[in-house]
Amino acid sequence: MAMQFPKGKFISMVKVGEKGQIVIPKGARDLFSIQPGDNLLLLADEEKGIALVPSESLDTPASLFALGREVSRDDDSKG
Repeated sequence: MAMQFPKGKFISMVKVGEKGQIVIPKGARDLFSIQPGDNLLLLADEEKGIALVPSESLDTPASLFALGREVSRDDDSKG
């Protein structure tokens, strides 16, 4: 079920299959030019939810190291 949003925005309900898979809706794939075989980085946070980020939008590996430091700082502040 996709809804109409302003240019550059997209929202849709998706269903998780038996194997834990979801289908990225066509509107979202088109918005981000996601093609079969593309690599996406999945970010998950218990409080904030899940995000998928196209890997080419990152300054790899520097941004991954920065993300790791941020996660480490968050974990340190909780305990």
